[in-house]
Amino acid sequence: MPKDEVTDLLFFMRTFPSEVRERALWLRDFVWDLYPQANELIYDNYNALAVGWSPTEKMSHIFCSFAIYRGVNYNTHFGFYWGSELSDPQKILIGEGKQYRYLLVNDIEAFPQQEVKKLVDEAWQNSLAKVKDAKQLIHGKTIVKMVSDNKREKKLKASKK
Repeated sequence: MPKDEVTDLLFFMRTFPSEVRERALWLRDFVWDLYPQANELIYDNYNALAVGWSPTEKMSHIFCSFAIYRGVNYNTHFGFYWGSELSDPQKILIGEGKQYRYLLVNDIEAFPQQEVKKLVDEAWQNSLAKVKDAKQLIHGKTIVKMVSDNKREKKLKASKK
């Protein structure tokens, strides 16, 4: 079962602090529990480790994701690739671009699960509507899509003298 296939993800998260890894794994379980039929797409990029869920192997069909950013703060986003299309009645999403919207997740206890579940469901339906050919649909796979050899290093702020 893909939810149990964490070897690659744990390898990619090895350089992040334990509390960041725990938060990311909690978000991962949150999505897998809701959509076990989806596919987990892993992108280990320069700035962040991003994990998205899609009914296909295509990034353009990702309906939700999380990203843990490299750097001093290790910010964690729970986002929606096509977030600008979501209703978001509670106005919990951040972002004003043409497409991506997200929540900043620093504390799992404060994560608005019920509101997010509604947004994830809407995003899932929107994602399925974007699939042109049912042959593209695959179920429950974990796929490493990208691994960047170069990673952003943690930079400490210079102290003022």
